[in-house]
Amino acid sequence: MPASPIRKLVPYADAAKKRGTKVYHLNIGQPDLPTPRKALDALKHIDRTTLEYSHSAGLLSLRKALTGYYRRYGIEITTDELMVTCGGSEALLLTFLSCFNPGDEFIMIEPGYANYLGFAVTAGLKVRSVPSRIEDGFALPPIEEFEKVITPATKGILICNPNNPTGYVYSREELETLRDIVKRHDLFLIADEVYREFRYNGMPYVSALTLEGVEDNVIVVDSVSKRYSECGTRIGMLVTHNKDVLAAVMKFAQSRLSPPLLGQIVAEASIEGTEDYAKACFDEYKARRDFFIEGLNKIPGVYSPMPEGAFYTVASLPVEDAEDFAKWCLTDFSWEGATVMMAPAAGFYSDKELGKNQVRMAYVLCKEDLAAALKCLEEALKAYNNR
Repeated sequence: MPASPIRKLVPYADAAKKRGTKVYHLNIGQPDLPTPRKALDALKHIDRTTLEYSHSAGLLSLRKALTGYYRRYGIEITTDELMVTCGGSEALLLTFLSCFNPGDEFIMIEPGYANYLGFAVTAGLKVRSVPSRIEDGFALPPIEEFEKVITPATKGILICNPNNPTGYVYSREELETLRDIVKRHDLFLIADEVYREFRYNGMPYVSALTLEGVEDNVIVVDSVSKRYSECGTRIGMLVTHNKDVLAAVMKFAQSRLSPPLLGQIVAEASIEGTEDYAKACFDEYKARRDFFIEGLNKIPGVYSPMPEGAFYTVASLPVEDAEDFAKWCLTDFSWEGATVMMAPAAGFYSDKELGKNQVRMAYVLCKEDLAAALKCLEEALKAYNNR
């Protein structure tokens, strides 16, 4: 089981804090924006005498609210075509367990969310990677690269759109290219669409669920964690038109009984009447992105493409080993009593020779803290390379 590149350096960060060093956390996508007041009020005023199990697919009232949410994005589904899960993580794991057998292969565009690799190990799957390039802004690789890695054991393609860790947003044309290869080889297309709200390029959003001709091939993984700053509620969704997949997933869902009741209550309260909240979050993240990426690219030797979505970027640093540098920042460095924590990007590739001089950073801090983190990074690079 691979260690999480997002959390593996936590013991060093904890030790730095014990020494009195302030740590600016750019390593994890934990939003600092408040959860909607409407959702917190629903939690405070729960009017139940028993905190019972819900249906294994989730509360019917929540699933009804979610069908209305998806309709805003041109996605027509019924309450029987989605399942509420214990976060987007469980939605993906249940997809792997339901659609693949041990020894099967799936294709993943890299760098990709690090926990995909861990879920693959859990389900006994082999990852076939198709690397995207920082020089291309992490755009979809040529379709020929996918064809090269398809074998008789290949059963699916996994994408994240908008992408974690790169922030890239796949266009309709790119998704239709994937649609064609999925149809040609009869593969599953698993789309992690957790960051749907956070797209900064002004283009209409295209969900994999709206692609024509592959309705039974598409499974969408989703979550309320980031759109409502509700990471701790552990509420996600698995959405598909494929009845056989849903029937298989239900067997696993029944074995874990039900998703969290309190989280479902909070999630349901978040869906309607939070439009102003969503707009304010979008504006704030866009402003942070513009500020942070401009600041990164002013640091000598640092390069980051402009992310089009989510709230992450993968940047290259003027170091040979970004993991060693990130660890050193926590163990040996401080600037005016502070340091910065990053996620080494090599952990977002299955090929450990890729991404060795890259880090993933999340711009989930306020501008003042981002400015301080950028200064720490600049001074750390100077000190590290002058040792």
